[in-house]
Amino acid sequence: MSRVRRDKNSHRTIWLLVFVAVSVFVVIFFAAKGRFTTPFSGPAVTAALAPFQRAVSWAGYKINGVTSSIWELVSAYYQNEMLKNEVVQLRQQNMRAAEYEAENMRLRQLLQYKQTATQFDLMAAQVIGRESNTWTSIIVVNRGSSDGIAKNMPVLTEKGLVGIVTEVAPNASKVELILDPRCSVGTLIQRPESRVAGIVQGNNQDPMHPRMINIPKNADVVEGDTVFTSGFGGIYPKGLLVGTVVSLKDAGGGLLEEAILEPAADFQKLEDVMIITASREAPPEKMTAPVQTPGTETDSDGNFINDEAGK
Repeated sequence: MSRVRRDKNSHRTIWLLVFVAVSVFVVIFFAAKGRFTTPFSGPAVTAALAPFQRAVSWAGYKINGVTSSIWELVSAYYQNEMLKNEVVQLRQQNMRAAEYEAENMRLRQLLQYKQTATQFDLMAAQVIGRESNTWTSIIVVNRGSSDGIAKNMPVLTEKGLVGIVTEVAPNASKVELILDPRCSVGTLIQRPESRVAGIVQGNNQDPMHPRMINIPKNADVVEGDTVFTSGFGGIYPKGLLVGTVVSLKDAGGGLLEEAILEPAADFQKLEDVMIITASREAPPEKMTAPVQTPGTETDSDGNFINDEAGK
């Protein structure tokens, strides 16, 4: 059996060598065709070599096709990698653009408030720290004593009161929020018919909603009332928006009640704040004269402009 196999293998080898030799001859023949004349250029030779010519042409066509396909795959791979990198870069640029837009909007709102609150000297600051265990109590801002910041300076946003500076370092400061139960802010109900005074403190039962305490049971306080700083105590200037009354409940003992507030400042989104470095009395509002009845107009001294109207 082994001998038969060896014979078969030897025959295959011989035929393979013959095929390779003929193929090489054909390739050389067609490569040199036209460069010199050969006696083997008759019709019989051409007919005999035709199958080999077709085989070589077919092989060349297939090799070219495979080579082109491989090149296209390689080109597509590198183009795909380039497109992936461009997509990543564009996403990063979009994220930066969105961040710049949000920051620009916040700073524009702070600037608008600064232009209207002319009774305050305000310094902008960024929130750079917030501890997890004091999330509703303390924030850290990037302004300190080197910027003129001092202890007990009020901190706010364009929406309302945030808190007060409690610790100062050269380049940073800690701010105690009005959500902290240790914080106390003298306040007033804004409504002219009410003007009830109280103290706003942090709420242990609901950390995101401070409470206004020391309100008499029969005081004129209702849901929806706006709460401002009263200016009592000399730390917080008068007129800073604190929040809105959302509910009332008994404070115990039956004589007092407390108002639960929705704070004006958004403590979940504190990024930029303002520190009041100096405060003055707000300028009085411009008064306009009431509309006078025709025929009874008076001048600034109270004299009738129309003599007959005064007769």
